[in-house]
Amino acid sequence: MYVLRRIYETKPGMASKVAALVYQQANVYTKSGQRGPTKIYFNGGTVPGTKNIVVMEWHDENIQSPYRGGNKIPKEALDIGGKAREFVVDQYIEFFELLTEEKYERFKD
Repeated sequence: MYVLRRIYETKPGMASKVAALVYQQANVYTKSGQRGPTKIYFNGGTVPGTKNIVVMEWHDENIQSPYRGGNKIPKEALDIGGKAREFVVDQYIEFFELLTEEKYERFKD
């Protein structure tokens, strides 16, 4: 099991706008069966830490390219991504292996 986090660095003052768009996009992916439940969180400057950041986080059994053969990216998700891009300075993705109970049992000794 993996944790995937896509981080968006937004233009100043645009974190809440990007968070709303990314939320819509995540729902499209979930409804299409391409992604499980997704959390969206952001800092538009109202809490301590790095400002103008939006994070989309989800868990998946595998790490797969969206451009893999046979995968059909929902057009609606692409359209929403296009709307968000005008407010995004940069974006990147992080991958982590989730420590499940099964893995814990193997690693604990």
